[in-house]
Amino acid sequence: MAALDHPFNREVAAIRETILSIDPAIAEGIKWNAPSFRTHEYFATVNLREKKGIGVILHLGAKVRDLPPDGVVVDDPAELLKWLGKDRAMVVFQHLQDFEAKRTAFAAVIRSWIAYV
Repeated sequence: MAALDHPFNREVAAIRETILSIDPAIAEGIKWNAPSFRTHEYFATVNLREKKGIGVILHLGAKVRDLPPDGVVVDDPAELLKWLGKDRAMVVFQHLQDFEAKRTAFAAVIRSWIAYV
């Protein structure tokens, strides 16, 4: 994080703080040259190339998972997730104020997501 030079550094820091505060089993690392988060497997990676703000890609790591027929099921009443597949979704925040307004809903999505990892 100290070496990250990005126009959305404040947003990345807020996302990082939020994800790491959800569960003590969550650790961080680098995946795809971006801040990433894991428990047993990586499950979230910050999308530093998002054109409309800052994104977070939610995934299930490198291992193939047995999933229900409908894929990952996450309670998302705020409709933050844009589904990219049965086991992959993304969230985009336009700026820090947007993230702050959605922080609680985002944390709930992450709590639900890590049950699959």
